[in-house]
Amino acid sequence: MPAQKIIIDPKNQNARYFKDVWQFKGLFYFLAWRDVRVRYKQTAIGVLWALIRPLLTIFILSFIRFLFSNGEQSIIPVPLEIAAGTLPWTFFASAFSDAANSLVSNSNLVSKVYFPRIIVPASAIIVCLIDFFVSLVIVIAIMIYYQVFPGIQIVFLPLFLLLAIVTAAGCGLYIASLNVKYRDFKYVIPFIVQFGMFASPVMYTSAQFYAKAPEWVSNIYACNPMVSVIDGFRWCMFGESMPIEPVKFIISCTVSISMVVIGIITFRRMEKDFADVI
Repeated sequence: MPAQKIIIDPKNQNARYFKDVWQFKGLFYFLAWRDVRVRYKQTAIGVLWALIRPLLTIFILSFIRFLFSNGEQSIIPVPLEIAAGTLPWTFFASAFSDAANSLVSNSNLVSKVYFPRIIVPASAIIVCLIDFFVSLVIVIAIMIYYQVFPGIQIVFLPLFLLLAIVTAAGCGLYIASLNVKYRDFKYVIPFIVQFGMFASPVMYTSAQFYAKAPEWVSNIYACNPMVSVIDGFRWCMFGESMPIEPVKFIISCTVSISMVVIGIITFRRMEKDFADVI
């Protein structure tokens, strides 16, 4: 019986693209498992790096916060407050960076065989979830130490984790598309991550920022998609002690969702040229 001939046509491909993504789910699992093994292969302490990096970040940011606190008292212990902000930010920074560089890192695969290229950055993001859950142990340990326990609102934490995934996916897909054609974007990625941490409520809270910043600056700040994610994490963990400003929260969530739409559209438009220019 002759083999079935499959013709890959751009017009037909758009209609069945995400069906192809599902059919190539085995490749998705393989890339994710490969990245997990490579990340911790030939390392002295293995997965403990997922604990050390956020732990050092919490320590350094807590020390900086102490130096510039001017005697201000916080309802929530500062290390715990910063830990709750560091957890989603570390996930976003890793997922965004890995997704943005994923196509270039897998150039041999991208240029040789057909498969939905969106699988590559998607698998990179999922791998970062492992580090997230390992780092979650730090936050739980600090909460137990300070005897601070979440209320019923903790059930909404998976929704804000999903929002973090959406934000990382949107930004990662967009930059990954540009990184294939314009290789100098690899120098832009670390700058975005570094600047983004200070523009996000990791070392401080949104309430502190809104109290001191002019209204127009607060509106710009609210457009940062990670504001809604970090504020949501803190609200889930600390409840009324970390309230959310509804209007600015909605603005930030809207930007997050818009970013993933823009990221997917840009990725799909440029995908047909990846194999030629990578």
